[in-house]
Amino acid sequence: MREKVGTILKSSSIYTTEAWGLKGQKEFLNQAFQMETELSLHELLKTCQEIENLLFRQREIPWGPRTIDIDIIFYDNEVTEDENVIIPHPRMHERNFVLHPLAEIVPEYVHPILKQSILQLKQNSKDPSYVSL
Repeated sequence: MREKVGTILKSSSIYTTEAWGLKGQKEFLNQAFQMETELSLHELLKTCQEIENLLFRQREIPWGPRTIDIDIIFYDNEVTEDENVIIPHPRMHERNFVLHPLAEIVPEYVHPILKQSILQLKQNSKDPSYVSL
């Protein structure tokens, strides 16, 4: 990420999380980064997909096992939707595996659509999935 995207400003701890969406899988590892980049949103998306491909990402089963999954949750305070990307990530507020690492690094960041901080979204989460350090 540092080589291809830009400067890592903050990184969360690594969290062990229950698989979301498709139950019965092994636990996942999740981490969040706050980064500074000169890439446009679409360049960033393409670069993240290239990194996934370099690490042999396979897209066989939705929400299924994979070596890596890089999601863009926010891009500054931008709100955008097109055929390739939706920002902010449309389901991030429903997923503990996103909220816990984000709350560690940017707890006061306010979701540009929901108008709640990451910490508030985490505290109000209805996701029963476990997350541990």
